[in-house]
Amino acid sequence: MDKQIIVLPGDGIGREIMGSAKLVLQSVASEYGHRFVFHEHLIGGAAIDAYGTPLPEETLDACMQADAVLLGAVGGPKWDQQPADKRPEAGLLGIRKAMGLFANLRPIKGFTSLLGASPLKQEVVSGSDMLIIRELTGGIYFGRPSERTDAGNAVVDTLFYERQEIERIVDKAFQSARLRNKHLTSVDKANVLESSRMWREIVKEKQKEYPDVTVDHLLVDAAAMKLITQPDQFDVIVTENMFGDILSDEASVLTGSLGMLPSASLRTDGVGMYEPVHGSAPDIAGKGIANPLGMILSAAMMLRYSFGLEQEAKEIEDAVDTVLEQSFRTADLAKEGDRVVTTNEMTERVIDNMTTKSVANSICSMYA
Repeated sequence: MDKQIIVLPGDGIGREIMGSAKLVLQSVASEYGHRFVFHEHLIGGAAIDAYGTPLPEETLDACMQADAVLLGAVGGPKWDQQPADKRPEAGLLGIRKAMGLFANLRPIKGFTSLLGASPLKQEVVSGSDMLIIRELTGGIYFGRPSERTDAGNAVVDTLFYERQEIERIVDKAFQSARLRNKHLTSVDKANVLESSRMWREIVKEKQKEYPDVTVDHLLVDAAAMKLITQPDQFDVIVTENMFGDILSDEASVLTGSLGMLPSASLRTDGVGMYEPVHGSAPDIAGKGIANPLGMILSAAMMLRYSFGLEQEAKEIEDAVDTVLEQSFRTADLAKEGDRVVTTNEMTERVIDNMTTKSVANSICSMYA
């Protein structure tokens, strides 16, 4: 397989963790006979410094032609005083919209060896394994008008959705539920918002096309409470942009560290952008202690969702699990008795476990 991958390291620790993902992918390519070609471009604060804009045309053009995009992280206090449309985060919103990345997939799965890192009780977190699907290019974040009025004494933000925007994300959620445990929870605020009433109507209409999937409807406040009291009750959650933004961050505490969580943002043809959900962590940038696992797991999601390489993706995920079982930790996860390693050392451990396992499997297959 020959694939062209755009890498956008971004800001802060982005370059360090991106280096880890590239090394892991190069190991996969070597093992399975693939060819991954990486092309690096700027986004976020780094792009502001170089070009005066968080999303240069050169970057966007390259991403539009790519087979997939890997993103590190954007933002930092250096650019906090920029106007809203010139801040690093504007580059992230802009590329999602321009590429048509309408579906954000965020798996939330507690690693057994990390259950103690969660602020929730282990008996609550144990067994949690869900996929949150968030609509990404509509809703209140993109609605117009969004401005201050009446000489600054009033403000308006517009929540706007077209029917087809809701239909396509709901279809994606049903399709994903079919690949898991066939249980879908739709989250809205239908008791207050007209947009949520339309959302719920569409989910009920679509349910007729997926009779094998069980559907629950939850108001967003009830969903927020249930996420931290009964997280093992969820399989696939689908919701609109702002609710998904909030709930997926809330769910991240189940794992004990944002540094562990990958995400995928997909368009209809399977091309996607893959990024860890954590921030740019400028306070530890350049120190070699950043946790690369969220970025590495995001690369695994790229192999699965954009390239259809399930075996290769699973090998990376299994290697990460093995490394954690061996008690290797970066500083953000470490507790007494753990084997604390640097970013590079953690990356090496993951690659070692991938190649060791694949060699063992090859030997076993020879004698099968």
